[in-house]
Amino acid sequence: MAQSITIRIADRTYSLKVSSPEHEEVIRKAAGEINRKVKLYLDKFPGKGMIEILSFVALNVCMSNITLQKQAQAMEEEGAALARELESYLENTDRNSR
Repeated sequence: MAQSITIRIADRTYSLKVSSPEHEEVIRKAAGEINRKVKLYLDKFPGKGMIEILSFVALNVCMSNITLQKQAQAMEEEGAALARELESYLENTDRNSR
């Protein structure tokens, strides 16, 4: 059953519905991370407006996401190569034991 929660992002309050405690935890952590990055950019660029700051935050988050996607893809490819190598090794071992 959905539960209502309230989060705060960059001095704005949002009411959301969550489907589970785990979902709530993810949302609260995400909001906290956004607020942390907003504060970093506000401190680094004191004259910038909130739209610019949030744009920097969004760019930073998307860059991190793309980097993680590339790393995950590389790990999947490495895992597939290792599985092929292991399969080949096992086939050779089986042939040699006959």
